[in-house]
Amino acid sequence: MYCKVLTYILAPLLIIGCSSAPKTNTQAKPDVAFDGDSAYAFVAGQVAFGPRVPGSDAHHDCVQYIGRTLERLGAKVEIQTGEVQRYDGEWQHIANICAHLEADSAYRNEKAVLLCAHYDSRPWADQEEDYDLRMNPIPGANDGASGVGVLMEVARQWPMLSERRRPVEIVLFDCEDMGTPAFYTGQQRNHTWCLGAQLWARMYSNKRSAVSGQQSAIAFGILLDMVGDPNASFPRDYYSEQYAKKYVDKIWKTAELMGYSHRFTSGQAYPITDDHYYVNAIAKIPCVDIIHYVPSETGFAWWWHTQKDDMSNVSPNTLQEVGKVIMTVIVDN
Repeated sequence: MYCKVLTYILAPLLIIGCSSAPKTNTQAKPDVAFDGDSAYAFVAGQVAFGPRVPGSDAHHDCVQYIGRTLERLGAKVEIQTGEVQRYDGEWQHIANICAHLEADSAYRNEKAVLLCAHYDSRPWADQEEDYDLRMNPIPGANDGASGVGVLMEVARQWPMLSERRRPVEIVLFDCEDMGTPAFYTGQQRNHTWCLGAQLWARMYSNKRSAVSGQQSAIAFGILLDMVGDPNASFPRDYYSEQYAKKYVDKIWKTAELMGYSHRFTSGQAYPITDDHYYVNAIAKIPCVDIIHYVPSETGFAWWWHTQKDDMSNVSPNTLQEVGKVIMTVIVDN
């Protein structure tokens, strides 16, 4: 049912560690179905609303679009809401979109896989060279919408799999991109990015703590961020290696066997504060970040946090490759 649940006020964070002990399977089966053109259409559907800045009409309408589309595709959808403090100390409403994909009968007792991305777009183009443009919101085609588009296509393909369907939890985080803008000169606060992921992770951790000794119902997670660029490359993120190395190995080996080593490279990225960090550190779920990282001053592509983050930076072919790797990993793990 598409409804609002789990209202919560986020308290100051205590970051804690986690460990993982996954089983590695190096045999990829690149026969899963995934349609890059369909994923591209899901990306375009989000971008058509305009910048999805929290609190805007575009943001509200996009939540409705994503939630209703996932329901139509067979997922069980809930909206997790709460209030968190922004970089400037003001309180910000959050709406995380949570969707459950059913397992087939043989896998119903298996632990779930968490697939996540963020759907909001940055309120400021604070990386624009033209200072007059820096206060404008960004389109967020690649930075946000691309990962969501891939996961919506995963949901579309899921009921069509005849077997090997394990439980899948899709969480689309809000307020990932509300972090301190480059032009802000006020008092600096910690943990101003990934606010939706912090809320979700805290709620998940509290739920587990309520039952002493309860094990996590989620085996591992995969985060998709900026996964649509025609020239995208995904090195191994430092935090992913620290918290979830065996799952990194599984995903990158799968990509190699599928012929996608040009995307999933052997390089290593510097520590990236992304949604996966809080899933790892607070929820204690080993989570891997698949993110487009480049050797530049910012660490990201030239269009990052600018007005040029539009559909010209999203390729159906890249979405196809990422989607096929994800589908293969979650049905053959």
